[in-house]
Amino acid sequence: MFFVLSKTIGFILMPTNFLIGLGLVGAILLLTRFASLGRKLVVTAVLLLVVCGLSPLGNLLLYSLESRFPRWDPARGAPDGIIVLGASIEADISAAHGTPVVRSAPDRIIAAAALAHRYPNARVVFSGGSANLLSNDAREADFAGEVFEGLGIAKSRLIMERRSRNTLENAEFSKALVAPKPGERWLLVTSAYHMPRSVGLFRKAGFPVEAYPVDWRVAGRDGLFTFSNLALEGLWRSDTGMREWMGLIAYRATGKIDELLPGPVPN
Repeated sequence: MFFVLSKTIGFILMPTNFLIGLGLVGAILLLTRFASLGRKLVVTAVLLLVVCGLSPLGNLLLYSLESRFPRWDPARGAPDGIIVLGASIEADISAAHGTPVVRSAPDRIIAAAALAHRYPNARVVFSGGSANLLSNDAREADFAGEVFEGLGIAKSRLIMERRSRNTLENAEFSKALVAPKPGERWLLVTSAYHMPRSVGLFRKAGFPVEAYPVDWRVAGRDGLFTFSNLALEGLWRSDTGMREWMGLIAYRATGKIDELLPGPVPN
């Protein structure tokens, strides 16, 4: 039930979807005796779409997430395992064409493969099923192995977790699959903006991990107040930042994480 609610409510409340819906409602009202209200809704929707698409709003939403965890320090020594979260491979499209199709966040897979080469004794876990509310039986993990093998990682080192539909299940199913022992060190590879929520959920699941953020979307403080040249890019950043913050709020409100904005644990 939580998965269905998170997908439906999340879809409705994404800034782009919400504002398009607001504009459509306004357009319909233009044909009724509430035409004045309709005009206000249309104008409001257009103006807010411009703000979300061209202003630094998306940068502001993402920067506070991306700056939460520093880059991983290799001085601590070799890890025992590497967990890379999905959301890079389009499972349904991959199934349709019979080959892996990587469309977003490729840094997750590339960084994990580079780490696997650097630390040849570390186990590699790819955690990703299907995040779609309606989908066929295709799962990201069904195609990730081929990508990793193409990057030179032996199949014998790969552990594929194909059941998870969201980050909560990434944490729970990965822990059940690898049964980490006390004292083992596991790296968690995911997008920098997604790291706070991910680390919070892994901690709650009793699986301590070390953050290995990748796939930054904001150029630090210097890029914080830059305007977007393309509205689609700005809308993506606004939608992504809002989705992460809504996820953090929802998980904290339901007790699935212990902090609103999880951060590094002091040594």
